[in-house]
Amino acid sequence: MESEFHRIKRLPPYVFAEVNAMKAKARAAGEDIIDLGMGNPDLPTPQHIVDKLCEVAQDPKAHRYSASQGIKGLRKAFVNYYQRRFHVSLDPDKEVCVTIGSKEGLANLASAITGPGDIILTPNPSYPIHPFGFIIADGTVRFLPYVPGPDFMAALDRAVRNSVPKPMALILNYPSNPTAMVASLDFYGQVVDFCRHHGIYILSDLAYAEIYFDGNPPPSVLQIPGAKDICIEFTSMSKTYSMPGWRVGFAAGNRTLINALTRIKSYLDYGAFTPVQAAAATALNGPQTCVEETRQIYKERRDVLVEGMAQAGWIIPSPPASMFAWAPIPEPFKHLGSLEFSKLLLTEANVAVSPGTGFGENGEGFVRIALVENKHRIRQAVRSIRTFFGNAGGALKNFDAKRAAAS
Repeated sequence: MESEFHRIKRLPPYVFAEVNAMKAKARAAGEDIIDLGMGNPDLPTPQHIVDKLCEVAQDPKAHRYSASQGIKGLRKAFVNYYQRRFHVSLDPDKEVCVTIGSKEGLANLASAITGPGDIILTPNPSYPIHPFGFIIADGTVRFLPYVPGPDFMAALDRAVRNSVPKPMALILNYPSNPTAMVASLDFYGQVVDFCRHHGIYILSDLAYAEIYFDGNPPPSVLQIPGAKDICIEFTSMSKTYSMPGWRVGFAAGNRTLINALTRIKSYLDYGAFTPVQAAAATALNGPQTCVEETRQIYKERRDVLVEGMAQAGWIIPSPPASMFAWAPIPEPFKHLGSLEFSKLLLTEANVAVSPGTGFGENGEGFVRIALVENKHRIRQAVRSIRTFFGNAGGALKNFDAKRAAAS
C-alpha cells in the first residue's frame, strides 16, 4: 500500500540526492572523486578527547541510560565556555540543554513550540533544517535576505507588518552555512531590540563560532543585554573539535524555550552515550590549542582554494569564517544553474560541490565548496577544474544540445 504522508508531502525532493547518486556511481566505477560537497569534517578528533571516551567507557555504570538534558558535568563545562568566550553567564540547570547535535536540537525545538500555521522567519539561502524543521512541524516559513544589515532589517520590519498571524520566531545563523557571512554585535543589538519590542523569539545557530580566519571571533547574540528574554542559541562540538560523528551540541539561553526543548526531549531520548558526554566535557575544559590548530588548517585550505581558483579564472570571495566558500558560478556556466553546473564539475573534473539551490531558491547562481579535503587534494581539484575550464566548449555544447532536445 502506498500512502502520501502529510509531513513527507511538505518536503521537496532532496536537491543533493542527484549529485550524491552520481558521485556514488563514479566511485563505484573506480573514479577518484574529490569530495568538496558535504560539510563533513575530515580532521581527527584530538587524542585527549578520544582517550577520555575510552576511559569512561570502561566503567559499566556509564553504559546505563544517560540524561536527556545532558549530564551535569557537561552542562557546567559548557557554561564555563560561554563565560570565558562570550562573557555570558548561564544557569546550567535552567538555561542549558545538551543536544544530539545542533540539528537535532533545532528540530526538536521546532516540534515543541510550533503549531499549525505559525510563521517562522529565516534567511534564504540557509541550512535546510532551519526552514524544514518548522515545515515538518506544520509551521509556515517566510524568507528574509541573508546579508546582515539594513536590507535585512527592512525585510524583517515588512514581514512583521504584513504577516498574519505575527511571526513567532526568527532564525539567525552567523557565521552562515552556506554563505559564510558573519554578523556584528551592532546588528545583533538591532535585531534583539526589534524582536523584544514585537515579542518574537530569536533562534540563533552558532555552530561555526570557532572557525574564523580574520582575527575577529564571531560574537554571540546572547552578549546583547536582555537577549535571554527572547533568545536561544545552538552550538556544536562537530566543527570546533572535529567531532561530527559524536553528535554533541547545546542549546542555551531563554528559560522558557530551554524548558520546552528539555520537556519534549524527555519523551524522545535519554541523551547521548555518557562516555561521549564526558569526553565532550574534557574537550571544553581541556587545552584549547587543538581549536587554534583546526582553525589554522581551515584557513590554509581556504587560501589554497581561493588563490588557486583565481588563477584558474574562477573568482571566489574569501570566506571570513566557517568551513565553506560560497562561490558564484563562473559567467560562461551561469545559464546552466547550480545543479547542472555541479553535475558538470563532477563528470568533467571529478570534483563534487553542493548546488546552491539545495539551500533555498536564493542560492541559485552559487555552489557551496566545503574545505574538507587536505591542501594537496584541494590543489588537485583546482588543477582538474582549470583543465575543465580550458576545454569546456565541447561539454557546454553537448549540454545545451541535450537541453534543447529535451525541451
